Amino acid sequence: MAGVSVGIAGFGYLASRDAGAGFIVMRELMGSVLFSFALLAVVNYKTMLYTGTAGFVKKGEMGRLALILLGNIIGCLLVALMARLSPMPLQQTAQGVLELRLSTGALDGGILSIGCGFIMTTAVTFARKGNNLPLMIGVPLFIMCGFPHCVADAFYYLAAPLAFWQAHLGEILLFYASIVLGNFVGCNFYRWLMGSNPE
Repeated sequence: MAGVSVGIAGFGYLASRDAGAGFIVMRELMGSVLFSFALLAVVNYKTMLYTGTAGFVKKGEMGRLALILLGNIIGCLLVALMARLSPMPLQQTAQGVLELRLSTGALDGGILSIGCGFIMTTAVTFARKGNNLPLMIGVPLFIMCGFPHCVADAFYYLAAPLAFWQAHLGEILLFYASIVLGNFVGCNFYRWLMGSNPE
């Protein structure tokens, strides 16, 4: 597990160096740090997030986890509707994110999303013990690595133009299913390899 943790940090380091130089890297880093707001809000308000819950579910709670994901998607839809009213070109930006995701392919996207689940469970485990610093580091890490997060991606999907949906519906659904599964695997990596909850 220590090697996996260091490997993920190394992945983030390489991704940040490969992103280019100057303003583009700073913009990406700033955007990923701002994304930490979401996880800080989730943990401190004790709301249910799919990737904040999946690593802690007990037997027989998969139905509850599916409802949490559905609720997360509905919440993303409400904000995506706001994004459609914005004078900024948010729909085109969301489409650009999704085009990059879909070019990865469902299998590779699902494998990459395992890293996001691993980071999320680690960050939430620390936060449940009163240490929010891993939230502030973990979220930028999975974003800089390009690890898909099924709830964040739901927002991008819902904010993208409807014409993009119509043209890529099958790809979108397959990719989304793969990252939901990949996030779940990553969230449960600790339990499956170490035989216990991360807590």
